[in-house]
Amino acid sequence: MKKISCWIIVYLFTFGPHLRGQELNRIVWDEKDAQKVMGEAYWSFWNEDVQRKIDEDIDRNRKADAVITLESVLKGSNVEIEQVSHTFLFGGNIFLFGNFDSPQQNRTYENTFGSLFNAATVPFYWKTLEPEKGKPRYELGADEIYRRPPPDPVVAFCESKNINMNGHAIIYGSRKWGHPDWMPENREEMEILFGQHVKVLAERYTDRIQRWDVVNESIHQADRGLMPDDYTYKTFAAAMKYFPDHVKFNSNDCDIKWGPTPRYVEIVRDLVDRGARIDNVGVQMHIFNPSESQKIAQGADVLTPEKNHAVLKCLDGAERPIHISEVTISAPDESRVGQLIQAVIARNLYRLWFSYPSTMGITWWNVVDGGAAPGEPSFSGLYDQALNPKPVYHALDQLINQDWKTRITIVPQPDGVVKFRGFKGTYRMKWKDGAGKEQRATFSLKTNGKVQLRKL
Repeated sequence: MKKISCWIIVYLFTFGPHLRGQELNRIVWDEKDAQKVMGEAYWSFWNEDVQRKIDEDIDRNRKADAVITLESVLKGSNVEIEQVSHTFLFGGNIFLFGNFDSPQQNRTYENTFGSLFNAATVPFYWKTLEPEKGKPRYELGADEIYRRPPPDPVVAFCESKNINMNGHAIIYGSRKWGHPDWMPENREEMEILFGQHVKVLAERYTDRIQRWDVVNESIHQADRGLMPDDYTYKTFAAAMKYFPDHVKFNSNDCDIKWGPTPRYVEIVRDLVDRGARIDNVGVQMHIFNPSESQKIAQGADVLTPEKNHAVLKCLDGAERPIHISEVTISAPDESRVGQLIQAVIARNLYRLWFSYPSTMGITWWNVVDGGAAPGEPSFSGLYDQALNPKPVYHALDQLINQDWKTRITIVPQPDGVVKFRGFKGTYRMKWKDGAGKEQRATFSLKTNGKVQLRKL
């Protein structure tokens, strides 16, 4: 088995039967511990060969070779290069913005965006955005609705931290979650209202929100209530009419656990053939049932590498980048061992999804235990209800901010050329010029080849 040393540090816990009664100040997660948390059957799926292939794919698909030419550099001195952000989007929904009891808890929640995540899904469910017709809840001071903060303060916060935003969703064809209670039961009247709603959002936010789920979960519409005829295409058409061209439009549907869904791909391709602009294809992955996580740990044939790849390969038929748009991984229970099982499942899935060439982002759904929708698991967060980080938080932090960020110190070649291979993203660097004066610059690494420095 591939060794997984030093990817997560867990403090003050009793680690299952083999450590019962031995409270340890610090335990480093390594291969031996991983084997004890997950069953042998689980590791037979996520074996050494699989892990090696994931590492190779990460290097191939998420890194690029940089060539930097320094006009002046002190002979024999070091150049320090540090990645500060990712091109790949790591996000979470930001539905609990401002919902906590204390300012400290709210700050902890907010700091997740910018320190761990560079992207956020902002709630725009029409049902709670405009519960009373003609009186939308855009601004601070609106009546409080749990998990549905007024979007204007959320957008302003994300802008202040340079967080990439996804508006979720312009139209959600669900009477329970999507439609305001005042929505008429007449298709023609609804169609007019839908078009007006798209126009209002476009005029209010223009390009401040980088991406929108234009429609959400539309392929099983027959089970979700009355909707206008061909509303999916018409909503994309309205979005294309009113939003700036550089705003990205997403579809969002299905679940990786369902297996390959050719019908979803067919719908996307049909919309594109008819002229709809779909920039990203979203697919969800929800482990809502805690007992399912326990079964996975014991080796159930669920969410295996082979099955994940089958779904992603099927989605490639849409010929669009893939967003793993909603990720729920419930712990089996609230024990430390249960939390560690959650962390192992998340770590392996994130590594596989990050390695896949078509994937452009991953969004964790409920960031805090107890913050899910009614009926969903209460301990599927990265934090417990007191906003203490759980092992899964540390696992993702280790991947995103350590394993997948490039930091390097290098001596330039005699001609001032610096070459390195690093993760795609934004970098800052510093060096001493020929006179010994410190210089600083930033650059973006997206493809192999020369990079353009921006002096600071």
